[in-house]
Amino acid sequence: METDFVSDNMVNKLILLFVMEKMEIPLTENSILDICTSRNTWLGYMDCKEVLHQLVEAKFIYTPSETKTENRYNLTYEGRNCLSMFFQRIPLSLREVITTFCKQNRTYFKRSQEYVAEYSKNSDGSYTVSFRINEPLVPDALLEIKIKTSTRASAIEACKKWRDSAPNTYETLFETLLD
Repeated sequence: METDFVSDNMVNKLILLFVMEKMEIPLTENSILDICTSRNTWLGYMDCKEVLHQLVEAKFIYTPSETKTENRYNLTYEGRNCLSMFFQRIPLSLREVITTFCKQNRTYFKRSQEYVAEYSKNSDGSYTVSFRINEPLVPDALLEIKIKTSTRASAIEACKKWRDSAPNTYETLFETLLD
């Protein structure tokens, strides 16, 4: 198999492919950066961004389509094949750490990508909080709600509660309005 990889960058690319395989879900660029650079020091920030884009160019990672929400990256067949042939170049101890981290944090990252909450200040001093439920591989949000709050603290609190309450909120709205 012919690759365009520079040998000293090969392990970084394999680490990123390994993380994506072990997470088992499509990941946004922000999630990839958070996993590999902020929560762990498996890759440097700039190295991670560069490697991600090189893997996309090499067609080892893809984003299915342009969406209104943040793109999610996933492994291609070629990416999985490359990883299966060269994963031994990642030290065993690091593979074990990555595997454990991914198992323990998969649900958190899935929710953080699917249940999005943001707030912004309005000209009258109030805050608008936007809640979204994004579906992977679907261009539009499954649900989007905007509410107004009087204080920044209440907007922040609402954003914090959204991840845990989003599934029940969606279910209640769906049953109330559509059943």
